[in-house]
Amino acid sequence: MGGQYQATGHAQILTSVIDRGLDIQAASDLPRSFAFDGKLQLEPTIAEATVADLKARGHDVTIVDEPLGGCQAIYVDHQRGVMFGATDHRKDGLALAL
Repeated sequence: MGGQYQATGHAQILTSVIDRGLDIQAASDLPRSFAFDGKLQLEPTIAEATVADLKARGHDVTIVDEPLGGCQAIYVDHQRGVMFGATDHRKDGLALAL
């Protein structure tokens, strides 16, 4: 994840893992949103009903053509002594740990 989206993308991944209890791959796979410069950018995989609801609440919604960010991550589970990798379907790449 880079550019203006980077901090938001990191927060979305961490919130999904810590607060929602998702594994790192499931967190990476979720549809993404990004609020910037008065517009709410949404990936096209977000449900139409959700998009309609956001518009009805007054959000200036744009469905983006390009993916929002890209994630390759390693989650270290110290209690079990294992590592889990996640790689994003939006980008080329992989997650490796030694």
